[in-house]
Amino acid sequence: MRQQLCSRGRSMDFQKLCTFETFQQLWSHYGHGEDFKDVIEREFTRIKGTTYLDHAATTLYPESLIRDYFQDISRNVYGNPHSHNPSSRLTHDTVERVRCRVLQHFNASPEEYSVIFTSGCTAALKLVAESFPWRPPTESEAGSHFCYLTDNHTSVVGIRGLTSGRGVVALPVCPQEVEKRAKDEAGGGEDVICQTPHLFCYPAQSNFSGRKYPLSHVKGIQARRLYPACDHHGRWFVLLDAAAHVSCSPLNLQDCPADFIPISFYKMFGFPTGLGALLVRTDAAGILKKTYFGGGTAAAYLSGEDYYVHAANLSDRFEDGTVSFLDIIAVNHGFEALNRITGGMHNIQQHTFGLARYTYMLLSSLCHGNGRPVAQIYTQGQFESPRTQGAILNFNLMDSHGQIIGYSQVDRMACLYNIHVRTGCFCNTGACQSFLGISNQQMRRNLQAGHVCGDSVDVVDAQPTGSVRVSFGYMSTFEDCQKFLSFVAECFVEKPVTVDHVRLEKLKTATAASRGINEDPPIKIANGEICKVDDKEKPSEASLTGLGLRETNSHGGACTLTNIYIYPIKSCGAHEVHNWPVGPLGLLYDRSWMVVNGNGVCLSQKRVQRLCLIRPQVHLASDKLLLQAPGMDTISVPLENKTQTHTSHEVCQSKVCGDRVETVDCGDEAASWLSDFLGQPCRLIRQSPNFTRDTKKRPSGAATASTSLSLVNEAQYLMINCASVELIQKLMSSRQDDSNRDQLLDTQNVISRFRANLVIAGVEPFEEDNWSHLIIGNTRFMVTGQCGRCQMVGVDQETGTKTKEPLMSLMGYRTGKVTFGVYLTHQRPEGSTTGSVLSTGSIVQPHSS
Repeated sequence: MRQQLCSRGRSMDFQKLCTFETFQQLWSHYGHGEDFKDVIEREFTRIKGTTYLDHAATTLYPESLIRDYFQDISRNVYGNPHSHNPSSRLTHDTVERVRCRVLQHFNASPEEYSVIFTSGCTAALKLVAESFPWRPPTESEAGSHFCYLTDNHTSVVGIRGLTSGRGVVALPVCPQEVEKRAKDEAGGGEDVICQTPHLFCYPAQSNFSGRKYPLSHVKGIQARRLYPACDHHGRWFVLLDAAAHVSCSPLNLQDCPADFIPISFYKMFGFPTGLGALLVRTDAAGILKKTYFGGGTAAAYLSGEDYYVHAANLSDRFEDGTVSFLDIIAVNHGFEALNRITGGMHNIQQHTFGLARYTYMLLSSLCHGNGRPVAQIYTQGQFESPRTQGAILNFNLMDSHGQIIGYSQVDRMACLYNIHVRTGCFCNTGACQSFLGISNQQMRRNLQAGHVCGDSVDVVDAQPTGSVRVSFGYMSTFEDCQKFLSFVAECFVEKPVTVDHVRLEKLKTATAASRGINEDPPIKIANGEICKVDDKEKPSEASLTGLGLRETNSHGGACTLTNIYIYPIKSCGAHEVHNWPVGPLGLLYDRSWMVVNGNGVCLSQKRVQRLCLIRPQVHLASDKLLLQAPGMDTISVPLENKTQTHTSHEVCQSKVCGDRVETVDCGDEAASWLSDFLGQPCRLIRQSPNFTRDTKKRPSGAATASTSLSLVNEAQYLMINCASVELIQKLMSSRQDDSNRDQLLDTQNVISRFRANLVIAGVEPFEEDNWSHLIIGNTRFMVTGQCGRCQMVGVDQETGTKTKEPLMSLMGYRTGKVTFGVYLTHQRPEGSTTGSVLSTGSIVQPHSS
């Protein structure tokens, strides 16, 4: 556990370490040939400017794979393989060729293994769970055991849901127990009599930490030398989850003849998605039993009697219906591209491990200016060898006080820098609990606190609920490492950036000869004593006053409404107004329209920053919405579609923040205009007038009637406070040095980035966080919560460029969830049928909770 201070006796220049020369000193293998850079630029032009570090989730496909695949299916006629005509025979033969190629890739033959195509790795696991001959206990014999490492993917642990109803014992096994409780000799002759089937599941590589588990466990379990097999009589089968392993590492089934091996092809090639396979060892195939039989799986059956004979071929027997044959054909092109570009899996393993090892060495040695480490890295070893560690790095960042920075904050900032990472627990609760030190009781408390898998609740009771994962693929480059490390240093390290020289030298000398023995125990969160240092205090009341950030009511006088903004088209530019009607869904026509891409997915500034340059204006008198943008002619669409007989005004289904919404298309002219400006196929749609979407944000403890929403994310109104903006602006100024003073953002620029409907002035900074309700003029509003902020506040609404501010300063000021501004809901008086009007200059009367 690295809680001590960095040894800075010989401080090293971090920028010098972030060079390719340093990388080459640390690892000799880089790329797949002399033209590696040219090949990557040619094959992956679409990721220029993007740092993609989520290859463990899915790797990226090369352009030649798609090009060759589409040429193939364009030139050949592929029919249903269950028919016998020429096109069907071509399909059948091609599919069988791909089966052989899959086995060849893993050094196995069709006599030793069968390939069953599935919809993915999870479907392959489910197939084993449903077909394994689980045996319930009897008076004379113990039943089957389903055993699994706690460091397993959810889809493996989920087998427990099926076995629990069959009287099968589910036994979770900690990784260290497998060898620690092993026996010297294999199971004896009693197993000739006892043939109770048991299943042991473990990953070849952890998808959480990248740890590679010994492939020798396969034979050890089968021979009953290792725990838990050594403690239970019967016949033991091994399921080796290879999905994470085979993405960057070779797998030789001659060395580890597992009985069942599930894989996913998109993790290997990036394309096709939705296709995986289950490799079944011939010696184990006979135990699998099916109950359901689909098309193509039967040798014969009777519809009038319970008579069925399964197909003789194992693959035919378990592939219900017609396989996804065009996707299977794409796998062939995946192998071709992989071998052509890289030369084989050994090269991929060496290249990706080198990048991961280099990133690990620098990140684990990186320190704040006060000497505290920047990262807690969750690893079992020290990246000594590609035999024991994959191309995955899992960590949490810490501030200069040793407190964890929530993974959601890291993710938001990474998005601003166009760095793609993965956060959370990665569908591996067991490893997450082990590394982060989360007890079962804490997991339950986290759920009660509102944290569920996949959300952004990253810290509960000052403890992290997950972490950050970066992972590499064969097309990853040194520049990816460089940009990631520079991002961490720039955004999360208290200056000056320092490096733990002693630790770095120790890591440099670490070799594969250590055979994975850890010099340091697994790094976990703990509250151990830390050496006393001259820490920089967090911004206190006194320090804020020294910066001029605690001015009492700097605006003076009463609290007033200073600005009103509507955003007619979601994620497009603001339209400032001074008097505006309050409608049933919020400000009239606020977020009534949105732009969708060619697949009907809503576009936002998170991905398409140019949206902010589209400046829609609502003209109530002429019943028109005007679309304006630089270099484009102004066009208009009607505010209300009174007639919808034309085919272009079709009703369609869309989603906003997970909610289903019914929308109406606004026609071809608007679609063409948007497509030309944004450079991709787009359409303008508006919320259907007959559709109602209820709010999820409601005042805490208040029994209020349901409130309807437009296409906003969470609430009818968003309000911000000028004083809060100015405080953040001054914090930004205090972070700047003389070299970039010209980059300071003015107050109006910052206000525009927060995209509020209502701006108020005349109260203390962040006083609005404590209000329960307020009255603006004669209109009453309830406060329904604080607005969580993401990387979109980094988009300059005038230019569309991205900056790290104001999110960086906001993250530094706010603890826990990063919020700014409050959500409001209009409280219409009972019996009222007329809408009110909001006007700038109106008095604001706040009431605290």
